[in-house]
Amino acid sequence: MCVESDGCEIEGCSSSDEVHTLSGSMSPGLKSSPDLHPCKPGQKFRAALLRCRSPAAAAGILSFGNVLNYMDRYTVAVFICSFMVAAPIFGYLGDRFNRKIILSCGIFFWSAVTLSSSFITKEYYWLFVLSRGLVGIGESSYSSISPTIIGDLFTNNSRTMMLSVFYLAIPLGSGLGYILGSSAKEAAGDWHWALRVSPVLGMTAGTLILFFVPEPKRGHADQLGGRIKHRTSWLCDMKALAKNRSYVFSSLASAAVSFATGAFGMWIPLYLFRAQVVQKTAEACTKDICSSKDSLIFGAITCVTGLLGVVIGAATTRLCRQKTERADPLVCAVSMLGSAIFVCLIFVVAKKSIIGAYVCIFIGETLLFLNWAITADILMYVVIPTRRATAVAFQGFTSHLLGDAGSPYLIGLISDALQKSYTRSVLWQFLSLGYALMLCPFVIVLGGMFFLATALFFLDDRDKAEKQLAAMTRPPSSVKVS
Repeated sequence: MCVESDGCEIEGCSSSDEVHTLSGSMSPGLKSSPDLHPCKPGQKFRAALLRCRSPAAAAGILSFGNVLNYMDRYTVAVFICSFMVAAPIFGYLGDRFNRKIILSCGIFFWSAVTLSSSFITKEYYWLFVLSRGLVGIGESSYSSISPTIIGDLFTNNSRTMMLSVFYLAIPLGSGLGYILGSSAKEAAGDWHWALRVSPVLGMTAGTLILFFVPEPKRGHADQLGGRIKHRTSWLCDMKALAKNRSYVFSSLASAAVSFATGAFGMWIPLYLFRAQVVQKTAEACTKDICSSKDSLIFGAITCVTGLLGVVIGAATTRLCRQKTERADPLVCAVSMLGSAIFVCLIFVVAKKSIIGAYVCIFIGETLLFLNWAITADILMYVVIPTRRATAVAFQGFTSHLLGDAGSPYLIGLISDALQKSYTRSVLWQFLSLGYALMLCPFVIVLGGMFFLATALFFLDDRDKAEKQLAAMTRPPSSVKVS
């Protein structure tokens, strides 16, 4: 029996380096023969293919797939209950089976379901709801597993940069989803067309993953050539994650970010439109299909602020690491607290100036998006490689459960409750929604506090993870060759 340093019993103690697939087992490494011989048919193609499978190319392909993931997710208001239920399952599979196969199957599945759902008529609305639930299952595989591959291909500042590119997909995909949904609805007069663009791109991404993304060994970038023994049980993984204070607090902080972004995506365009009605620069909409100008502007701002946020976040963290080892959670905490200030200012200036409100949105979102990639990097530091997919999955589960799964509906309920007194007042419609949205900056401040708590325990949890990895790693010299 082998026992890990956190009290977990390791399932087996062999030095086997195989990665199990869903249909058997295979070696994760690509073996090459030192013997020189004439190329057989197809070998030149395979050699050229292997040369293209660089870590940077893999990170780029995975990032492209993540853009489509979030673009499709925000094309229509999605029921994400299925996403939350499926994420822990894919976290378990991602720590134990071939990840690129799971990713490809997931992206092909959600692309096919998305395309099929675009042809469902309103008479079968229940079938459409079911199809969107199935999309959540496919997307959960991607969100849970992709970051762990990047974590096994890069380390330190390089990993921070690549994760920044990957998580750029959240604001970029969300913004493109708003733009695609609004543009398709106005151009074709039917929002179903928004669901017929992303599936083609999704199948392209799935094919690229199959051919160009490698399947690295768990902990490949963290261990110095050693081999990780068999992983611990799922129950043991869950107990270890629950005791990991940095992981718990950073997950709660991530949920605060999701709460705010989910509420903003649903209500800010409508809030700004009502502000223009109050300022008498726009007329109240009484048609079924209203102007989507504010959604387009908000989507464009989301794309730009996402780009700035991840770039500034990566650069700031890299600079601050030279000053303190707690740079990652501290940068996140400061950016969250700064974001809360500018989010509050949105509701102060919107009544007088739409441009001023957009400026506050721009700065507030930039600071909010600063921490997306850094949060993932914190996870990579404090969680050992063999349980990272499970950790990412449950962090996503927490973020949705406490964040964007309920925040749009909660804001709507508060606004409707406040609006009951003066239902016909245009001014009160605007103010009631603003008062409801004021809940967001308070949640953002709470998230900043969670990141400060993460900073307190970050170094201890990181050192513990490094010791556990060292205990689970067998140097190549100790491996018996038969």
